[in-house]
Formats: sequence, C-alpha cells, structure tokens
Amino acid sequence: MRKHISACLDQQRTAQRSADRRLSARLPASLRSAPGTATPTFGTMALISIEDLAELDDEQLDDDVTDSSEPMDDEEQERLYAHWQAVGRTHHVTVPREMTGPIMEMTRRNQEVEQERVPFAVISRHEKLGEVMYEERVYPAGKWACITVGENLYEQSISKGFMKLMRFICKENSAGRYLGMTVPIVNEITMLDDGSSFVKDVLTAYYLPAEFQANPPQPSDPDITIVHRDTIRVITRVFFGTTTEETISRQISLLSELLGTSENVHRDAYMVAVFENPGVPSRRNEIWFIRRDP
Repeated sequence: MRKHISACLDQQRTAQRSADRRLSARLPASLRSAPGTATPTFGTMALISIEDLAELDDEQLDDDVTDSSEPMDDEEQERLYAHWQAVGRTHHVTVPREMTGPIMEMTRRNQEVEQERVPFAVISRHEKLGEVMYEERVYPAGKWACITVGENLYEQSISKGFMKLMRFICKENSAGRYLGMTVPIVNEITMLDDGSSFVKDVLTAYYLPAEFQANPPQPSDPDITIVHRDTIRVITRVFFGTTTEETISRQISLLSELLGTSENVHRDAYMVAVFENPGVPSRRNEIWFIRRDP
C-alpha cells in the first residue's frame, strides 16, 4: 500500500513539475532555478515542527519510533532527539533539551491518531490541459492559537513560533492534556512597503480541534493568544520542499503569473500552509493568496 501511495504521489509531482517548467519559462531568469511544484491535494519547516516529521521515511519511522503505544526507551528517545537536532541545524536553530518530551509525545500521537483537517469548502478548481494549476477555497470562522516571532531568517521565526505552539499542544494548557494535531499549520507573512522582502515578524497559527472550538484551553505561555478569526477566502497552489524566503518568493511569483493583474487579492500579505504526511520524503506546502472579498 505504501509503495502504491508513493507511486501515485510521484506521478502527481511529475505532472505538476512539467506545468511549472512551462510557467517558469515566462518568469524572470532569477526565478527559474528553484525546484518545481506539484498538484494540490490535502505539513512547518521548523525547529520541531510537523513538517520535519514528513522528512522521515517509512524505514526511519520503523527504526526511530515504536509503532505501539508503549513509551520509548532512552535509546529511542536519544535517536529521535538527535534527528531533530540535525534538522534544527539545517534551519539555523538549536533544539533545546526540554523539547524532548513534546517531540516524543507528538511523534507517538501522530502515529496512533489521524490528524484533524481544518474545515474548508472548495469554490473552484482551475486546470490547464488536465492539470490543476490552483484552487479557490473558503475557510470558515474559527478559533486559532497564534504566536508572532521575528528572527533574522523566516525559517528561524517559524521554528521558534511552532516550538512554543507544540508545547501548548502537548499539555502546556489549562486543560492539562494533549490537544491533538490539526493541519495545516499556517504562517502569515507581510511584505515590506517596497515589496523587496518579508517583514521579519511572522505569525504562526494552529487551528484548535473541533472539540475545543467552543471552549478553548488557555495557553500557559503568555506569548500565545487564542484568536477568533473570521471566514477567509484564499487562492491556493501546492508546492513541495523546504520553505524559506527564497522558495516562498518564487511560489508567490508563480501564482501571480497565473492570476495576472487581478485586484481581487491582497499583494502585501500571504499565507504559507504546511501539512504533515509521514512516510513521504518530500514536504508538502501551499501558498495562499488572500481574497479581498471573503
């Protein structure tokens, strides 16, 4: 079954990359060297985020994480912690030792329980020659746990932001329990006035599971706030790989090229949605353009 799923995903990525190459050929030369994208379907490159779980293939998961609900022994914990340390170094961050508990908790839970999807409705799907180029969706109003972090690099900001959210999810809340993972995690970026690069402050948001929407647990960390967010309408396009300012900027350019000069979307702020899919080596993301008319 895993081989079949991997083969299907490979076919999807190959088809979308072909479309990206045709589209990328019309972009400035400076934007043509980054990796291609893939078709939309339904994990954040971070210090200890769900996106990094997607980096583990089936063999690594079998080796590093027990499939049972039994607690990991010390050796297993050290192996998994060492993996996160290695991932952290590639993102210019360090994984603190106190994150060992949340790492183990989320890894074990994600193997046992299917992750909850943030609810949405598809408004339209735009295709070219049978290939999905982008999709328009509406996400209903709901409560999110949000944190804003501003570091020198985008990946550092989302790493440190999600680290705090991860501790909130893993029992550092007024309910004193594991809340459950939802996907996607959404990172909001704002452009500088001249549009040359991102504002350093990045907001990272985690949608509270359905059972907590009416009465959200309060975070122990004062940097995290529970926010009721209104309905949002977005135009989305999938891409695979790491999320840095460079790769995100390229995805913004690609989707802008598809949409043309439309004035129905904001051009000073964007969202990057990340999804976990254990066993798939390539990380899955979406760039979201925000509609002016929700």
